[in-house]
Amino acid sequence: MSRQRNRHVQTFGVSQRQLRVGELVRHALADVLTRGDVRDPMLANHMITVPEVRMTADLRLATIYVMPLGGRDAKPVLDAFDRNRKELRAEIARRVNLKFAPEIRFRLDDRFDEAERIDRLLRSPRVARDLKKKEPDDD
Repeated sequence: MSRQRNRHVQTFGVSQRQLRVGELVRHALADVLTRGDVRDPMLANHMITVPEVRMTADLRLATIYVMPLGGRDAKPVLDAFDRNRKELRAEIARRVNLKFAPEIRFRLDDRFDEAERIDRLLRSPRVARDLKKKEPDDD
């Protein structure tokens, strides 16, 4: 019975295997960038964070979210990742032991921008005014 219960858990979201392999790919890419194994000046001149890697269920595609420090030159950095995709895939495949080397694609991580937008909204005068209003049943 427990075996059947575990099978249903994986159908609702991301499996533990996808998360584990995503972390392995993230660490491998971070190691490649830290060591400077890719000889692209755009990647070498920027501090780049890799906050997340999302794997498909079959582990054939890795979507890698990247962000240069401070968001500076985000588009040129993303273009540099795309130019070096083949070399980066080979380096990741060498470091992560999988049956197949996953195809990789790069996306900008916009979570920081979204968090800043929400923070600005919460600090806006209109929201502050609404929060100061006392509700009738708070007595």
